[in-house]
Amino acid sequence: MTSRISVNGITINSRLEGRAGASVVVFSNSLMSNYGMWDHQIAALSGRYLTLRYDQRGHGKTDAPPPPYSIEMLAADVIGLLNALGLAEKVHFVGLSMGGFVGQRLAFDYPDRLRSLVLSDTAAHMPPRSLWDERTEAARTRGMGALEQGTIDRWFTKSFQQSDPALVEPLREGIRTTPVAGFVGSCEAIRDMDHRDAVSRIRLPTLVIVGEHDPGTPVAAAEFLHQAIAGSELLVIRDAAHMPNIQQAAIFNDALGAFLGRH
Repeated sequence: MTSRISVNGITINSRLEGRAGASVVVFSNSLMSNYGMWDHQIAALSGRYLTLRYDQRGHGKTDAPPPPYSIEMLAADVIGLLNALGLAEKVHFVGLSMGGFVGQRLAFDYPDRLRSLVLSDTAAHMPPRSLWDERTEAARTRGMGALEQGTIDRWFTKSFQQSDPALVEPLREGIRTTPVAGFVGSCEAIRDMDHRDAVSRIRLPTLVIVGEHDPGTPVAAAEFLHQAIAGSELLVIRDAAHMPNIQQAAIFNDALGAFLGRH
């Protein structure tokens, strides 16, 4: 079931599917993508769980109001969406990159709403500030297409781009069609985020996943999260960059399914 629901002054695009009455797994997308990035995971899990995907503020078919945005705001959007859908029970939350920033914030601010947490290819802090200012300036002056190839090169290894172009092309389209306002607001929220002193407060069952060749949120960033979050698990997926859920979907899904099953 696809729904467009008014939450926190915007309309959020979401899709709820799977086994009615089962535990809920929420999937949160990265910067410059939409909920379609989770297609491989939904196919693997929908027979066992009730899955909820949504387009983050400023992305996909969710509204893209002008900035400012904050990670706290993006986390509040999740809670508003859960409330609007009547999903009062604790949920498993799976976030990649920006979705992982949101997952961390949920664990700080709304721990009573989460059953477990999966943080994929994400970080507690994303310096330097100048990098984000350069990207927003490029989007404003040259459009989102100017960011397409550089982003794809961070998301996927060159060999995967060449061998599986049909899987990469929808992600290219997502980059090109991300609203500039949504991109700028999200970049500024990421630029201003610093969770380094807070992640040790997370007390939820947590799985940290990272592609071994991820240049944007590298293995060192995942190791920081793993060391800071007591009892967390760490999986480094070989032959993958920033989107291991797509490039190595079978490995990602096996790890995700096993983790969810334990919690």
